[in-house]
Amino acid sequence: MENPEDPRVVDLRSDTITKPTPEMRQAMKDAVVGDDVFKEDPTVNELESVVAEMFGKEAALLVPTGTMGNLASVMAHCNQRGQEILVGDASHIFLNEQGNVAQVGIPGGAIGIDESGPACYAHAGKAFLRISWHQHHMHNTLKQTKNAMLIHAPWPLRPAQVTEFSKQTKIPVHMDGARIMNAATYLDLPVSELLKGCDSVMMCISKVSFTLAPALEQTLHCRVARVRKALGGGMRQVGILAAAGLVALKTILPRLHEDHENTQRLARGQLPSKLSLLFGWDMPG
Repeated sequence: MENPEDPRVVDLRSDTITKPTPEMRQAMKDAVVGDDVFKEDPTVNELESVVAEMFGKEAALLVPTGTMGNLASVMAHCNQRGQEILVGDASHIFLNEQGNVAQVGIPGGAIGIDESGPACYAHAGKAFLRISWHQHHMHNTLKQTKNAMLIHAPWPLRPAQVTEFSKQTKIPVHMDGARIMNAATYLDLPVSELLKGCDSVMMCISKVSFTLAPALEQTLHCRVARVRKALGGGMRQVGILAAAGLVALKTILPRLHEDHENTQRLARGQLPSKLSLLFGWDMPG
């Protein structure tokens, strides 16, 4: 994004500083809205339906932020006392959400992450092996994974291992998929293929314009809707924002590959420079 005060400056701090396109602003202006909490906002209903179908899930629920989406999903999965979750020690839930899962009374165990990115499945195996219905142990109810930690692995082997663990132990898997669409674009795979082993997922359309979470099975969907109320509630006539999300899925999502190409060009151009002494680039082979 160009700095309006200096067109020579491109701000690459984060994809969170992007702004709506003129088409998005027009869609927001013209959006047909209703009370989303009563499921009467047709624009929100359309967005949720589109995303659920894209993800290969039964339902989707719009929430204000990705952090709320993750927390609501965890709370919906771990809805009884004595349950815990397993998370990667470099995951957003573990590091960047103020320990909110613990604040609502759900303990968690961290799985070590190796330098190449994927979760260390030897550690994960030990964590799963500890699980039993013995009265001394907590019930390990949820395994959380983040797609950013997995895309460096020989896909889809690593997610398949997570899925296999889940099947063996009957423990559900939640995907913090904030940028799952970028992962799907890079891997040239349908996003539904990446999410086959996941029981719930949080995805941020704000990476292409807005936040939507999670896509889940119906009974879990109802629990998440209840938790959303406890965490602040729905946003009523939020079709104004959902309209921008629909435009993003239609016009921005097909162009994500351009971002990837431009990023690789920038990285290759900077590799010989002194900047490489300050930070590194993880370039594909």
